[in-house]
Amino acid sequence: MAAGTVSTKRVHPVRSFLVGDEPMPPALWGIIFFIFSEIMFFSGLIAAMLALHADTLHWEPTNGGHRVHGDELRPILFTVMLVSTSVPMQIAAFAIRKGNRRLMLWMMGIVLVIGTAFIINQGFEWGEAMFGISDGTYAASFYTLTGFHGAHVIGGLVFILAQFVRGLLGHFDAKRNTAVEAATLYWHFVGFVWLLVIFPLVFFLS
Repeated sequence: MAAGTVSTKRVHPVRSFLVGDEPMPPALWGIIFFIFSEIMFFSGLIAAMLALHADTLHWEPTNGGHRVHGDELRPILFTVMLVSTSVPMQIAAFAIRKGNRRLMLWMMGIVLVIGTAFIINQGFEWGEAMFGISDGTYAASFYTLTGFHGAHVIGGLVFILAQFVRGLLGHFDAKRNTAVEAATLYWHFVGFVWLLVIFPLVFFLS
């Protein structure tokens, strides 16, 4: 190498966003492949719903109740709230890469509070629905999709809570943070599924 030449390290932008400038840990590859399997799972549910919708003459609940409509304020509000939590969760990942455990904990706390509020609201939505799961194909699709998504939100909250507790115990720093990165990726997936798949199909499919 000629004198005065500066060696530069090329960093893949996607990998840099996910895990900084370090190589991708095997554990993160594991969570990525798991997320892909979950995408296939939800794709199957969505395909089943679309097939049922195409073959069903009466899409409204058979008990005379009305579908949950997406133009209501509360479903829109909680959709925005859930999707927006990807921002503080990503900030938490960025913070711990720099060793800022305090900021990571604050951001995770915000995610835990809003995610819990989303689940509580879903419980209210179910309680106020004017139909049961056996009242037609729409009703069955509604409870199946929102129920499975809700289970994934709860799983994500438990995952984040575990990392929050570990953060309080001082388990993470700038070099040890793979679990936080994994929880962040999974939480992005949870918001993506609700925003781009379930919310439009469940609330707007005519």
